[in-house]
Amino acid sequence: MTSSLQGRVLIVAGSDSGGGAGIQADIKSVTAMGGFAMTAVTAITVQNTLGVSAIHEVPLDIVVGQMRAVLDDLGADAVKTGMLHSAAIVEAVAEEVSRGEALLPLVVDPVMVAKGGASLLEDSAVSAIREVLIPLAALVTPNVPEAEVLTGRKIVDVEGQKAAADALLGLGAEAVLLKGGHLAGDIIFDVLATQETMQVFSSPRIDTRHTHGTGCTLASAIAAHIAQGLDLTAAVATARDYVHEAIRTAPGFGKGHGPLNFLAAFDEDED
Repeated sequence: MTSSLQGRVLIVAGSDSGGGAGIQADIKSVTAMGGFAMTAVTAITVQNTLGVSAIHEVPLDIVVGQMRAVLDDLGADAVKTGMLHSAAIVEAVAEEVSRGEALLPLVVDPVMVAKGGASLLEDSAVSAIREVLIPLAALVTPNVPEAEVLTGRKIVDVEGQKAAADALLGLGAEAVLLKGGHLAGDIIFDVLATQETMQVFSSPRIDTRHTHGTGCTLASAIAAHIAQGLDLTAAVATARDYVHEAIRTAPGFGKGHGPLNFLAAFDEDED
């Protein structure tokens, strides 16, 4: 890891009181990758490893105000979105990301459902993500259920992942990382698609319940690397390795879907 912070990432997402996902996971992940994390909180969840019991949406003007305060002063090298909750927030975020003279690299993690099954996205927001946010994205990182909702396609294997990724590219995204962790099998396949290439990454599945926040952690790690100037393939490969190790060495906290070991990158450096 670098000894000084490199790469400013503005994270627009919800808060997880359990610390395993959402803004908390995003900050830890970006920091572990050597980046500088800044935030605009969209919602406050009452959450632990057993699930989400309440959601309080942050007023729209406060969400926009957080983004504008950060971008007008500290600036950003990349923006990462997570839980946006409502169509109004999706549309406001898209407007703010587009406000500058040059479009910042945008990593869209289309968070829809918490690990415990609670819905984190209003139905009206799905079309807004599809029509307003994805066309601005440098990278979209859906899991299989999210990709099925966004594309209307059933995904059962790698070929289905490729077809759905291609459909998402058709919505205007520059690149798609379609994660296969929800599919059955001892090997997990993730498909990275751009307009020019289609790559498949694979890793052995780790048999564990401690996978809370994997999507947030992966997308934020990728965003940090993009902010630091890495090319997309290298950013994805490095972030995937980090998350795999973070799952493998998870601390075992909680009675449900436990958090990852966000210090995995530093543990590797010490080996």
